[in-house]
Amino acid sequence: MDKLSVIGAGSWGCALALELADKGYDVSMFTLSQSQADEINKEKKNEAFLPGVEFPDNIFVSTDMEEVAKDAKIIVMGVPSQQLRNALTNLKPFLKQEQVLVGVSKGIEIGTGLRMSQIAEEVVPYNTYVALTGPSHAEEVSRGIPTAVVVSSKDMKKAEMVRDYFMSPTFRVYLNNDLVGAELGGALKNIIAFGAGISDGIGYGDNAKAALMTRGISEISRLGVAMGAEPNTFFGLTGVGDLIVTCTSMHSRNRRAGILLGQGKSMEETLEEVKMVVEGVVATEVAYEISKKMGIEMPITTAIYNVIKGKVTPKDAVFNLMTRERQTEFEEIYNLNKNK
Repeated sequence: MDKLSVIGAGSWGCALALELADKGYDVSMFTLSQSQADEINKEKKNEAFLPGVEFPDNIFVSTDMEEVAKDAKIIVMGVPSQQLRNALTNLKPFLKQEQVLVGVSKGIEIGTGLRMSQIAEEVVPYNTYVALTGPSHAEEVSRGIPTAVVVSSKDMKKAEMVRDYFMSPTFRVYLNNDLVGAELGGALKNIIAFGAGISDGIGYGDNAKAALMTRGISEISRLGVAMGAEPNTFFGLTGVGDLIVTCTSMHSRNRRAGILLGQGKSMEETLEEVKMVVEGVVATEVAYEISKKMGIEMPITTAIYNVIKGKVTPKDAVFNLMTRERQTEFEEIYNLNKNK
C-alpha cells in the first residue's frame, strides 16, 4: 500500500497516523525527539500526548525528516499553526512536486495574518495544500470514536484523494470547496472556546455559554465573510460543529485554559499549567488586529483580548458585553447574505 507521512508527533498528528495505519497504510512520522521516537517504535505508546493508546507496527517514527518524507503520497503537517512556516521551510528540500500536503493546524499566523494554506503557498508553492478541519479531538479519534470532518483545497481533485485516504467507518470526511471559510472557522472558533472556558471558570452556567456560542458564531461569520469566506461554511462542521466541541469538552485545551483564567490565574500561570499550545490566545490577538484594520466589529473577541492583556477582569468583560447598545439579533446575518 501507499506510504503516508506525518510531520509532528503530538496528539493530533499521532491520532491521524493511527487512523491511516488502521486502514493498512504504512505511516512514517517525524519528531524532533529521539526519546519520543523510541517510545513509539519500541514501546508502542506515546504517554505524553495519547496516554493508554497502543501504536501498531505499521507506524514508524524517525528524527530524519528526509527519510520520513521520501516516497510519501501525502504528508500531513501535524504541527501547531505558528510553527507551520518553519516546518515547511525545513521540509522543502525533500519535497517532490507531486506530493500533497495535508494541513491540520487551526490558526492564523502572527504578524502576517495569513491562513495556513497561504503560508504553504509562500513557502512551497508547487505542492498542493489540502486543509483537513472540523470537530475532532485527538483523544477520541485515536480510540476510533465516530468523528466527522471536512477537507478543502484550491484543487478539489486532490481534496477528494485525501478524503479517500482518511475515510473510514469511524472517520467520515466531507468535501467543502470554501477553503477560506474552512480554515477561518477552525481558527476563529478557538477564540470563542477560550471565552467559554473563562465563563465556566467564573462560575457562570449554561445560559451564558449558549449566548456566548451563538453570538460567537455570528461574530466569526462577520469577520470570515469580510475575509472572503462563504457565510454557510460557518454553520457547518468547521464552524458550528467545531465551536460546539471546543466549547463543551474538557479535551479542549482552549476551554481548559479559559477556565483557569476565569478562576483568577494569570495568563502566565494559565499557559504554564496547560503545558500545550493554546491556539485561542494567539487567535484572539491576531483576529483582534485584523478586525481593527478591516473595521469589523467583534465585541466578544475584543473583550477576550482585553482580559488576556490584563486591561479588564473577566467579570468586568462580561458586564461590558451584557450592557452594550441594544440590537436586533438577525440584522447581522441578513447583512452577511446581502453583501454576498
